[in-house]
Amino acid sequence: MAPTYRIAVIQLHPKPMRIEANYAKAAQFIQDAANKGAQLAVLPEYHLTNWVPDDPKFSDLCGQWENYLNKYRALAQKHNICLVPGTIVERHQDEETGEDKLINVAYFIDNKGEILGRYQKKNLWHPERPYLTSSTHSPHDVIETPIGPVGLLICWDLAFPEAFRELITAGAKIIIIPTFWTLSDCSEYGLSVNPRSEALFLESTITSRAFENTCAVVFVNAGGPAGSSSSNYAGLSRVAVPFLGALGEETKDSGEEGMSIVDLDMRHVEEAEANYKVRQDLAREDWYYVYRDRTMTGREKL
Repeated sequence: MAPTYRIAVIQLHPKPMRIEANYAKAAQFIQDAANKGAQLAVLPEYHLTNWVPDDPKFSDLCGQWENYLNKYRALAQKHNICLVPGTIVERHQDEETGEDKLINVAYFIDNKGEILGRYQKKNLWHPERPYLTSSTHSPHDVIETPIGPVGLLICWDLAFPEAFRELITAGAKIIIIPTFWTLSDCSEYGLSVNPRSEALFLESTITSRAFENTCAVVFVNAGGPAGSSSSNYAGLSRVAVPFLGALGEETKDSGEEGMSIVDLDMRHVEEAEANYKVRQDLAREDWYYVYRDRTMTGREKL
């Protein structure tokens, strides 16, 4: 019988530059999730600081990354829950130039507080590129976790089906995507023809990725302040699975801060593969397209 995993989708509203207040609120959500029996809790991208890279103190806050990573490790152990604490922007010194650089990283922390894997954002959104360093050509690795083989992506990675293909050819069954995506990320023209164009983008693409890759997609976006229906935050955090589409009643249709508890039945993923045979086709030696599956090991995991 396929397992069912209880996942907390935490659509946090990150107050700009309020790192300790944002952490405290995240910690309360995580405790609540654990009390409700969640095995995994996921936070949004930039949940500690919001995205304010021009603030002169932003880089200094990012220098505190290890302190907050360790706090999340302690929380995971304390509450016996796996965590993907959104993303944490880290400040490091470039080995070649000696200058500071910022990287945007997602971690998978198990329920014992151990870091099982990490992913540095690869596909940077255009306004991020002057500030962040991409992981460029490093591979998308699958992480073996208590909820099965997991892949991590971040925000704009969603727009690149190649990232999903690389993860599922390596065996990923669940793909987790912390995100900071707003309604104003659309162009002036796009907003003039559809003010909710970005919501349409997200709702369409997340479900498509679940179907076309026979996987579950855990998408967790930032939300606006609770009670503010006119916020520019897109929200729409959800777990998407084949056959059913979006799950997460409290957040999947909302742009406000909140949390959904989703029971993810992995039978949906297994039955989708049995029906569509996407992974089976990708594993064929005579398949028509080439993905960055470096070895046969990846194919054997399909």
